[in-house]
Amino acid sequence: MMGDVMNFSDQPHLELSDVSLAYGKGKEQTEVLGDINLSINEGEFVAIVGFSGAGKTSLISIMAGLVKPDTGRVLLNGKPVTGPAPDRGVVFQNYSLMPWLTVAGNIALAVDTVFASETQKERTARVDRYIDMVGLSHARDRRPHELSGGMRQRVAVARALSMNPDILLLDEPLSALDALTRAKLQDELDAIRAQDKKTVVLITNDVDEAILLADRIIPLTPGPQATLGDSFEVNIPRPRLRSAMNQDVAFKSLRAGVTNFLIEAGKSAETERGEASQTLPDIKPIEIGRTPKAYREAASGPQTDRYVEFSQVSKTFPTPKGPLTVVDGFDLKIKKGEFITLIGHSGCGKSTALNMAAGLLPTSKGGIILDNREVVTTGPERAVVFQSPSLMPWLTAYQNVALGVERVYPHAALSERRDVIEYYLERVGLGDAMHKLAGDLSNGMRQRVGIARAFALSPKLLLLDEPFGMLDSLTRWSLQEVLMEVWSRTKVTAICVTHDVDEAILLASRCVMMTNGPHAKIGNIMEVDMPYPRHRAEMVNHPKYYEYREELLTFLEDYEHGDPVEEKPKEKAKSAA
Repeated sequence: MMGDVMNFSDQPHLELSDVSLAYGKGKEQTEVLGDINLSINEGEFVAIVGFSGAGKTSLISIMAGLVKPDTGRVLLNGKPVTGPAPDRGVVFQNYSLMPWLTVAGNIALAVDTVFASETQKERTARVDRYIDMVGLSHARDRRPHELSGGMRQRVAVARALSMNPDILLLDEPLSALDALTRAKLQDELDAIRAQDKKTVVLITNDVDEAILLADRIIPLTPGPQATLGDSFEVNIPRPRLRSAMNQDVAFKSLRAGVTNFLIEAGKSAETERGEASQTLPDIKPIEIGRTPKAYREAASGPQTDRYVEFSQVSKTFPTPKGPLTVVDGFDLKIKKGEFITLIGHSGCGKSTALNMAAGLLPTSKGGIILDNREVVTTGPERAVVFQSPSLMPWLTAYQNVALGVERVYPHAALSERRDVIEYYLERVGLGDAMHKLAGDLSNGMRQRVGIARAFALSPKLLLLDEPFGMLDSLTRWSLQEVLMEVWSRTKVTAICVTHDVDEAILLASRCVMMTNGPHAKIGNIMEVDMPYPRHRAEMVNHPKYYEYREELLTFLEDYEHGDPVEEKPKEKAKSAA
């Protein structure tokens, strides 16, 4: 079935000609955009993908009339854009809702301004229509602090649509949301596109999202002077189902084309970085921990096949409604040097399992063993990299890494500790920035410091809790390459929590899939038989890659609405009644 087919008019709906933009003056001037030429037809859905800091938000702000370009012109329906107007509905990554107003009140604020000539009854009907369109009728009287991040973003989308704009401008509206919420809102945006036939410009860092929603994908090259690359037409029939697209030859070809373009554009923009000049000194970190007597008596010889062991681990939290068991019977053995990824929907207990391995949370039942020692508290033999690296902003990158190194190598010479710090900071590409304050670094650079700090501890177990979750796709790809490069040198045993299917496959020797909580456990384990070191550009062409991807996506789809195993007894009970 071909689904709905858009017929675009010959007259461009939105047109940008020779647009450029710079910020600052003189030596401090930064040229953000250069020579932007773009023509979008009425009813067309265009996705613009690009790099962090390339000027994507500046570009959408120019289209919205919020920022005036230095050169060039912007036309909407053939007329110059000179400022913001209700004919352009804008949704940014941050939704900017009025905290004292309800869902209905936030949307009514826009409706009452744009449709002041209508009766109160007509305006209320408009508000109700768009609340219902984004599935928030049950929450119309709630205030923003009572809503989840996904629900707040739905309000922002409804508010933009309620003004009945000619064109909808979306600036990474879903990037801060978890994978499941993001998928639901993607489906709603696609339904809105089909229902209202709006012209849509979507800024996104997610190639899969662009292919799922757009008629055309246009890459934005890295800054400074970022410009638009060649268009990729999305000739895939609608409706586009995620699981079906994974088997579609056209999808695979398009996905590889866009991904490889962005990878090559990123490489050409990077300054060439040589090998680290430092050599790693041969010094040993201190060890903290104790071996349980029963385990020591049962063990015979080195347990390399169960270097890390989760033995029937459960975690229960007290709540006002009674005990809540988040993780129940988590049982896993990990070999020395293995890289494990934990994947599952938000709230399934992935981070809880990781925090117990880190010693940040005690287990309620069962136990965790690392190299024949029981995990009972935190220790330097376990290094953790969180989504936010928690650096001291008043210290330099070097000093932040030194905090851990000085604790782990207290008996090493000052020169040896310095060599360790500089070695790993150079390995993650911060050789020229190691003496900059952490507060002056970008998000991606700060996360590089966190990775360097973790490896510098020479841990027995590296624990990563969605370390790239707050970064745009292209920065994430770059840091995944950094992580793989440094890991390939150390072969440290690692566990990484992620909700990103491609990241899970890229990093892991085994992908461990967790069922939904409460009472989450391991639902499936997938072996990833692909040689290391792995690179994204090569991985997408591996003959088994899409098989692995489909297995993970199928598992996540099965658990999207709860645990299918748990639902079966309920269904039987209903049929019996």
